[in-house]
Amino acid sequence: MEPADVGRWFSTASPLATARGLRGRAWGPLPSELYGRQSPPAELDAALEILSGARTCVLSGAGMSTASGLPDYRGRDAVPRSPMTYQEFTGSDLARRRYWARSTVGWTRFAAARPNPGHDALARLGPLLPVHGIITQNVDDLHRRAGSSPVVDLHGRLDAVRCLGCDALTSRAVLHERLLAMNPEVAARLPQLAADAASAPDGDAEVDRTDAFRYPPCGLCGGVLKPDVVFFGESARPETVRRAMAILEESGALLVLGSSLTAWSGLRFVRAAERAGTPVVILNDGPTRGDVHARLRLHGRIESVLARWESRLAPAG
Repeated sequence: MEPADVGRWFSTASPLATARGLRGRAWGPLPSELYGRQSPPAELDAALEILSGARTCVLSGAGMSTASGLPDYRGRDAVPRSPMTYQEFTGSDLARRRYWARSTVGWTRFAAARPNPGHDALARLGPLLPVHGIITQNVDDLHRRAGSSPVVDLHGRLDAVRCLGCDALTSRAVLHERLLAMNPEVAARLPQLAADAASAPDGDAEVDRTDAFRYPPCGLCGGVLKPDVVFFGESARPETVRRAMAILEESGALLVLGSSLTAWSGLRFVRAAERAGTPVVILNDGPTRGDVHARLRLHGRIESVLARWESRLAPAG
């Protein structure tokens, strides 16, 4: 299963992992002529007829958050890179040092992301459509912060840290302060390192060459701490998948926003909807793996399409 990435600044697999064959499937743009297309108004209105009054389930992907400054993985401007695997993270102290070093550099920018007009429009559209629930492959919590509810975080959330030993959850923001305190040389150069990581190809920051980075164990049991997100080679928590499927089964339509559906973790909901006879509408810039299963395949900017639907459904005056 492909993970919810945590940003190119701190998710790339190490050269050692690549040499050992642990490197995950590379992310980057998919070759296609579909990028940049715009669906005509008649198709957008036809999709709204399918969704309106149907208790819509929304499945969102990385394209939902690009306008918030967070990278996508297979869009036209995606930076080619390879994810760290679950096996590498759990099996190598050096891999964990590298992950947490990069994570410390990238966290400030990630944490500063705010809901964009697409998140806001979807939250306003929620009671009008109505939206029965949102299943998101993203780890940024931006849907909830925009006011949407309920939201199922299929791949977890980056603002939480889970102990692999006792399963305790703690705050990523609190851990960030601990990491800075344990690594004063990184703390002193954090702005410079963050700028380097954000602009370098594949996030190849100078911090990547630091083997002395220190990270703490779980304060409760001494176990290994891991961000509470799904890594490559790891599966979503079964109870999370069950909650997501329950929302879909109670819905009359599925709307996919900003996902290439390349990973099975998202595509399974499209396939399940098709088997149940539930109409699927996909809105994404570029190709998706679920195009053949869609009742309508839309192209265009998410915020623009959602704003159009909102204006059609909003009460006059």
